[in-house]
Amino acid sequence: MLKGILSVLLVLVTLSSAIGKPDKTTPKKEKRIPQTLSRGWGDQLIWAQTYEEALFWSRSKNKPLMVIFHLEDCPHSQALKKAFAEDKEIQKLVDDDFVILNLVYETTDKHLSPDGQYVPRILFVDPSMTVRADITGRYANRLYAYEPADMKLLLSNMQRSLKFLKTEL
Repeated sequence: MLKGILSVLLVLVTLSSAIGKPDKTTPKKEKRIPQTLSRGWGDQLIWAQTYEEALFWSRSKNKPLMVIFHLEDCPHSQALKKAFAEDKEIQKLVDDDFVILNLVYETTDKHLSPDGQYVPRILFVDPSMTVRADITGRYANRLYAYEPADMKLLLSNMQRSLKFLKTEL
């Protein structure tokens, strides 16, 4: 009787382990890249996690803060992200001289939406926590909007924010 129970138990264990194993012929799910704070804007860069942290870093390192507002499913944001990430000059300048933050949500600081809450938009904040309303893009109706074709203007505005840093602080 004991041998019979052990035999049945052994068969059940064998069956349950065989059923629990994934079939080798089933295709694996698509590999997912882990989400980083860069969200694709420059994976090698060091990104602040929150606006408050970015302000702290900006003040303590005496570097201007660049805040990028975007949405993951916005085609304009996607195009700007691609141009930004591929521009080696911008990536180097950001890495060397800026504190950076990208946000897919609005902050409670109304100074970061002086002309509305649209995406994508890029604003500069100096270490004294002043939003640089004088550093704008090329559009009159969306002052802080940039497009992929505006990378030279963005680079120029980044350099301007650094000059203001040296002359004003």
